[in-house]
Amino acid sequence: MKVAIIGASGFVGSELLKEALTRGHEVTAIVRNPEKITIQNPNLTIKQRDASDSDSVAALVAGNEAVLSAYNAGWANPNLYDDFLAGSKAIQEGTKKAGIKRLLVVGGAGSLQVTPTLQLVDTPQFPAEWKAGATSARDYLTYLRGEKALDWTFLSPAIMLEPGERTANFRLGGDQLLTDEKGESKISVQDLAVALVDELEKNQFIQQRFTVAY
Repeated sequence: MKVAIIGASGFVGSELLKEALTRGHEVTAIVRNPEKITIQNPNLTIKQRDASDSDSVAALVAGNEAVLSAYNAGWANPNLYDDFLAGSKAIQEGTKKAGIKRLLVVGGAGSLQVTPTLQLVDTPQFPAEWKAGATSARDYLTYLRGEKALDWTFLSPAIMLEPGERTANFRLGGDQLLTDEKGESKISVQDLAVALVDELEKNQFIQQRFTVAY
């Protein structure tokens, strides 16, 4: 497929880029800092731009079949909550303006349910330093769930998302937090990328959120 990856030089986006190229997809990488991408591949096009408004996004992603968003407004950004929401909405609207039907978004674990009435971000032990980003991603998911024109998918990782191995061996879930027999919730960023590119190819979670963990 021809796909655009927004944030393709970041922690998650760089692994999405590798995974998509390995599978033979034609990728347009949309990044603020193109020098961070060192991959040489005939199926890779790099565009330098901040995807901050819907018209810019539409121009950047035009001609692709799907948009994968690993957008991050920056964990050290004092305006993280508002900037993440605004940027995510701009990507959503820009995708529609470009006439692209498929949008896949990497969000956070904070909106996953630990009980039927309690989300992870609202638990007392949730780290304060991650609260703004997690709350913003949660609120964006609520907004995205009102989207009827796009075939969107929102992927929440496990709690612990770290560099590791590509095993392609993990569990999939829906809105509930997944934990292992030790009560831990983990996934490597490499396997998170596998899960999202799998979804790009298989279309199992249209207009749904899903999660992934070991």
